[in-house]
Amino acid sequence: MSCGEPHETDCSEVLDHLYEFLDHEMPDSDCTKFEQHFEECSPCLEKYGLEQAVKKLVKRCCGHDDVPTDLRSKVMGRIELIRSGQVVPEHDVTASPQAATPQES
Repeated sequence: MSCGEPHETDCSEVLDHLYEFLDHEMPDSDCTKFEQHFEECSPCLEKYGLEQAVKKLVKRCCGHDDVPTDLRSKVMGRIELIRSGQVVPEHDVTASPQAATPQES
């Protein structure tokens, strides 16, 4: 998506990294660039507002569910693999062994 107007930071870059901005997972210098972009670009600001509202709604509606400890460990392990640059298995590491193998009739 692009609003068609020239910006220092392109709309596609902003939208590609919108969740990093929403989750405060980017350097302050990038946050400043995004904030400046939102001041100049109403379509991106609208998209930001929509995604922020959805995120708040999900947190309010689903934020109280307990995550099984083994699932949390598997997910965190996969995140660490990705962050360290190691090869991540293609199969679903969160699936149980029974779910990974086809059932015989």
